[in-house]
Amino acid sequence: MNPRERRAARHRPPNPEAPAGARRRKTVFTVEQVVDTALDLVASEGYEALTMRRLAGVLETGPASLYAHVVNKADLDELLIGRLCAALALPEPDPAIWRDQIRDVCAQFRDQYLKYPGISRAALAMAPTDLEIVRVSEGMLAILLAGGITPQAAAWAADALLLYVAAYCLEVSIARRRATDDDTAWVLDRDELQRRLTTLPAETFPHTTRYATELTAGEDHDRFDFTLTLLLDGLAHR
Repeated sequence: MNPRERRAARHRPPNPEAPAGARRRKTVFTVEQVVDTALDLVASEGYEALTMRRLAGVLETGPASLYAHVVNKADLDELLIGRLCAALALPEPDPAIWRDQIRDVCAQFRDQYLKYPGISRAALAMAPTDLEIVRVSEGMLAILLAGGITPQAAAWAADALLLYVAAYCLEVSIARRRATDDDTAWVLDRDELQRRLTTLPAETFPHTTRYATELTAGEDHDRFDFTLTLLLDGLAHR
């Protein structure tokens, strides 16, 4: 069975005419349990710790049994992102508040990603077939079109927004992980970073030294909100 057939088989109902004496698999877990276990692993140890071999070990089975449920790591990645997408609430598109609606969907996605350190890496360069992922893409496209954005601009904008959310969350996850190491804790120390910038040679870096406060400003997701507003305002004024 090739990967495409195996993915399709996951959506088929059980065959009631299967022979009663057919040999059962030794493993009794489901695809949903595989995804649950994978997400637990990512939540506790980060996405980098997730390998097919490691996942099989946590499930107390062999890689061969795991591959009977999941085609490969790319298939697992799609299942993980699909599970996160299933938690997103999509609004009925409203032309009057379409920018707020898009911001809200992106913020929901951001919060889901940040629950599982580094998992947004799995969404990069993905050509999804998972229906939950497509549902979110469809919902964002509907909101943008309701806002009067042309189809081509809406399609590319939705892609750019999702790419930005994934990249933002990946950087946050990397920074947080580095900050757990005493040698790199200064990465998230604004005062230390500002000090390093202001002590640079002013004649060589006049703008960096002068605007060190602005360069290091921002609380929580201020920069995230700023960038989304920048993208959406630019799109609205095309």
